[in-house]
Amino acid sequence: MKISMSSKDEGGASASERIDARIRELDDWRGKTLASLRKTILDADPEIIEEWKWMGSPVWSRDGMIAVGNAHKDKVKLTFSHGASLPDPDRLFNNGLNGKVWRAIDVSEGGVIDADALKALVRAAIAYNRAKKKPARSAKAKG
Repeated sequence: MKISMSSKDEGGASASERIDARIRELDDWRGKTLASLRKTILDADPEIIEEWKWMGSPVWSRDGMIAVGNAHKDKVKLTFSHGASLPDPDRLFNNGLNGKVWRAIDVSEGGVIDADALKALVRAAIAYNRAKKKPARSAKAKG
């Protein structure tokens, strides 16, 4: 896992350290669930970058944003930035199904997410991000 240098706060804490702290703050099933989702996401690809955005949200990126994780009172939500464009053969997405861009996985207390299916979804998001990136122009093309 890479750590984004731009994700350090004024006190010098990295995004990963802030995510660790957030998980510790959630001393119930939500913290355990967020930690499990995080581990699965990071296990999907060693080049994933952790970031801390929007006043306290863990974000995972590689060649663009993959997903944002948030703990709510009754669920942990994992929102995929371009989920509507991703294949979901295991039907993990259960929120935002009618939207044109994002899709989410809401995990309630006691809910279990298939780790292999989530890794496949993360890898599909990375492939999507890579496909939408414009290739660098060669010296010949510049003229």
